[in-house]
Amino acid sequence: MGLLTLYFKDLIMNDITKIKKNYNYIVFQKLLIASLLIGFLSAFLGISLKRITEYYEHVFFLKTVTNWVYMLFFPVIGLSVIYILRQYLFKKKENKGIKEIFESTESKTKNLPTYKIPSHFINGLITVAFGGSTGIEVSTVVATATIGSVAQQKENLFRKYKTELICAGVAAGVTALFGSPFAGILFALEVISRKVNKVSLLTNIIAVSVAFALVFILNEEPLFAINITTWHYAAIPYFILLGILAGINSVYLTKCVMYIKASFLHIETQYAKILVGAVILSTALLAFPQLYGDGYHAIREIIFRSGGDTFSVSLIATVVGILILKPIVTSVTLAAGGDGGVFAPSLFIGAFLGFLVAMLLNTFFNAGVLPINFMVIGMAAMLSASIHAPFTALFLVCGLVNDYTLFFPILVVCLISKYTSKLIYPYTVYTFTAVPTK
Repeated sequence: MGLLTLYFKDLIMNDITKIKKNYNYIVFQKLLIASLLIGFLSAFLGISLKRITEYYEHVFFLKTVTNWVYMLFFPVIGLSVIYILRQYLFKKKENKGIKEIFESTESKTKNLPTYKIPSHFINGLITVAFGGSTGIEVSTVVATATIGSVAQQKENLFRKYKTELICAGVAAGVTALFGSPFAGILFALEVISRKVNKVSLLTNIIAVSVAFALVFILNEEPLFAINITTWHYAAIPYFILLGILAGINSVYLTKCVMYIKASFLHIETQYAKILVGAVILSTALLAFPQLYGDGYHAIREIIFRSGGDTFSVSLIATVVGILILKPIVTSVTLAAGGDGGVFAPSLFIGAFLGFLVAMLLNTFFNAGVLPINFMVIGMAAMLSASIHAPFTALFLVCGLVNDYTLFFPILVVCLISKYTSKLIYPYTVYTFTAVPTK
């Protein structure tokens, strides 16, 4: 009798083991298929939004160049259209940016609704095309995170893998925008999930592989065509200085966003917010057209000029004015209802900060540094400090310029800028949570 009982126990255990293996195989198979689809759809969305935005931003910006009157009307038109869409098409809910993703991953019941895909796609496009001083990166991240969230909701087997599938969408979207699979994976892990497990690695690697394949097939060019030849160890102290300055500037950007958003809460109606925001934005754009949209056109221009520019008071005054105003107009754009975040503004500020530091060093200290190197390192340092993600910033900027010559100095400066900013102020615009007033 005892032998018979043992036999049946072994038989049951074997059956349970087989069932578990079959179940795990089914889950793995479905995760594989879901990751492939998420990767393709997220990359397709990211590339489409990037190309469409580049086209319309270029068209509208040229209009403002030929006739400055357009600069007065574009911001108010863009912000008004976004408000109307939110009121009558997107359930009267404002886009909260990456905080929406955190709210979803930290809750078992709260999911990213499907309408977030068209909402962020359309609103991000309109914001940048009509002069809003931000970028489409956060719009892309939230839209692609929603693709992962929707996939998770469609299958009961995926209930415990919500964060992993959301991160797969995010990683694929970032890969599509910047052409760097490492940046995609690191952003998803450093900023969104802040943890690593086997499933997250599997889903992220599959999703970014598909995204990078699509980038390759569509022949997506690097955002900035830069020829970096070399760097010298003698410049390391200057790089460290740039990292510290980037950390300080990132805190200024963060504080601007939070203060101006809080200030706009005291404006009673959305129409008044749009009007106030549009007036501030138009005035700033008239003074400094470089602030229009994501500012990548201005970065390309200063890259082109960096080798031949000589010191002048007007040039330095322009760069300083841009560095002071950019965080303000970015904050106003977001507070008045625009869609976006601090991704593109950080790259913009970093490039101009690096240019300014290089010009001052060469003019007053005869340092003989290469401005282009300082611009590239400045972009990475500012992004690292703004989102507290040094490794994401490292690979993202190397992907932006399609060159890894500056890998080591970028790594060092990204770490310095991040810890400088954390020492001054421990929060980013993504991690700060206001304490509700009673």
